[in-house]
This record gives sequence, structure tokens and C-alpha cells, in this order.
Amino acid sequence: MNILVTGGTGFLGSSLIEQLSPHCISVLGRNQLKLNSLAHHYGVIDNKSSYEKALINIEVLIHCAARVHVMNDSAISPLEAFREVNTAGTLNLAQQAADAGVKRFIFISTIKVNGESTELGFPFKPDDNFIPIDPYGLSKYEAEVGLQKIAKQTGMEVVILRPPLVYGPGVKANFASMMKWINIGIPLPLGGIKENRRSLVSLDNLVDLIITCIEHPNAANQTFLVSDDNDVSTSQLLANMASALDAPNRLLPIPSTWFTVAAKLIGKTDISQRLCGSLQVDISKTKEMLNWRPPYRSVESMKKTADAFLENLSLNK
Repeated sequence: MNILVTGGTGFLGSSLIEQLSPHCISVLGRNQLKLNSLAHHYGVIDNKSSYEKALINIEVLIHCAARVHVMNDSAISPLEAFREVNTAGTLNLAQQAADAGVKRFIFISTIKVNGESTELGFPFKPDDNFIPIDPYGLSKYEAEVGLQKIAKQTGMEVVILRPPLVYGPGVKANFASMMKWINIGIPLPLGGIKENRRSLVSLDNLVDLIITCIEHPNAANQTFLVSDDNDVSTSQLLANMASALDAPNRLLPIPSTWFTVAAKLIGKTDISQRLCGSLQVDISKTKEMLNWRPPYRSVESMKKTADAFLENLSLNK
């Protein structure tokens, strides 16, 4: 099967390509891959570029490339910057893919399309009716709407996956910072955050689901949520990572209400929400329609993530 992957040098795309070796893979992106055995097509994701050469004989397109969510975005208009790539660029690529005869388009969206948080015990479902206000989430939502229209008009099958926080070897941003602080033994005032629940997905589990969606007949024109199917509190997540790093668990048992009040006083309610609030996803549709279960346990994935982090530290000493 001929498969084209966008974002092949990214956190998700590079791991996906490693697992797709049995197939005939080509990559579309602005950066050259280290794997010279793969066909590489230079291109950026925007509303002007032509992808004609990259799409020749392609049967399935897996679209991982995106302008990702960043803290303290410096763009003059973050929404327009996200829309340029995530909405207009995605739809330009999808329309050309349909015109070229691509049979299936797999779009890696985000759980932010569902929202920023859930009430404990009331997880997000793929058919929840919600329009996000977050610029990143809105750009992905608008892309989903446009993709569904293209699917109806052209017959190209579209599969939408909405992952929550993805972790694994090479993870960056807040998850990497968390591992750094735990590893050096800094006491963290988060031990009292025990009542919330967060859904996460390991890189390996997300890649496995993407591969399942390449050919599964029930995936056509469906939206799926994904997770490790093992929701944890903030304190449990930190304790699990401390164990994976073989580091002491130095969580201070400060009540979560104190943390929330302190965050409000310094104007950091968004940080409080991410640490103290819940964000759960219901993957029952994914499991039932695709006969899929997360093949990797979260404890194994945490250990793999921690080992890669420690190896990177030793290499950079």
C-alpha cells in the first residue's frame, strides 16, 4: 500500500514512519529525513502549494503536520496563524488528495476540539457538540468540518483522531519539564491533587491506532478519541513518573484548593486548571468499532519515556 505521511520529522510522524516500514512510504515536509530509503517530497502545508507530485499513486494520506499549540504565542494573530496551516493548509492538501484519487485521509486532530476540561466522571465523547474558542482547537475544529464536506463531495474517506496529551520518548514542553524537576529532586507542591483525573495517550498507543485506521473498514468517515484507557490524578501521574525515573517521590501534600487559590492570586488560573482539573476521554467507540485496545500499558510507556529522557541527559553531559 502506498502511504504518504506529513510531519515525518515530528514527534508523532517520525515514530509512525518507523512502524510503517512494511508499506511503501513517502514523506511530505520541509525537512529532510535521516532515512534515505524513503521518498521525500519537499513542501509546506499552506493554502497555495501544489502537492501533485507527492500524491502520485498514493492510496492513504496520514496528516500529522500542524502548527502546534504553544504557550505564550508570539504571533500577532494566533488564530489566523493556526488557521493558515491547520485549516486552510489541511483542506488544500485534502482537496488535492481527493482529486488525485487518494482513498483515505487520516487527520490527527486534538482533544481541544472537544474542550479544555471535563467534570469528573463525565468524559468527552467523539460526538459531543462543541465549538472551541482556543485558537489551536478552533483551527482543528474548522479543519474537521471542512474535511467532512470534502468527504461527502468527493467520496474520499476521512478518519479523524483526537488525542489528548501525548507522551513518549522525545516528548517536550510541559511533560519534559515535569521529568526534569522530578529527576533533580525538587519538592513539588502537587501531592494533594488526588481527586482529578486526566487521560493521556502514549506515543506507541497512538501510532498503533493510526496504523489500525489505515485499512479498517469501520474507520471510514468516523471520529475517534484515543487514550491509554487508564486515567490518573496529577499526583499519581507524578508518582508514576518518579518511579519510572527511579527518583524519589518528593511531592508535598498541599491541598489542591490551596493551589487553586494561589494560582488565582497570581493570575495563573490556566495553569491551575491543567494541574487540578480533569480532562477525560471516552474511548468506548474506538474499542467497539475498531476492535482496538491500547496494546501498551501506561507503566511500560512511562518507563520507556523516562529511559529516553535519562539517556538524552547522559549524552548531553
